[in-house]
Amino acid sequence: MDDTRFAALLGFAFVAAWIAFSFGSALLCLIGAGVFYTAAAVAKGELDLGEAQDRLGNRPRSSARSPRVR
Repeated sequence: MDDTRFAALLGFAFVAAWIAFSFGSALLCLIGAGVFYTAAAVAKGELDLGEAQDRLGNRPRSSARSPRVR
């Protein structure tokens, strides 16, 4: 299954859960799927949390830490 078909299936499942349960329940299902996907990717070594934190954070990319300014 390619990425576009998987995205369509995910969208369909989200809307079906929204209709069947409620928006809050559907959103919780989507968040839970994301959490478990992330955990599986970390366990398989496909996702490096340190690298992701560097990309998302405002820290400098060098390995040497700069002193904190108060």
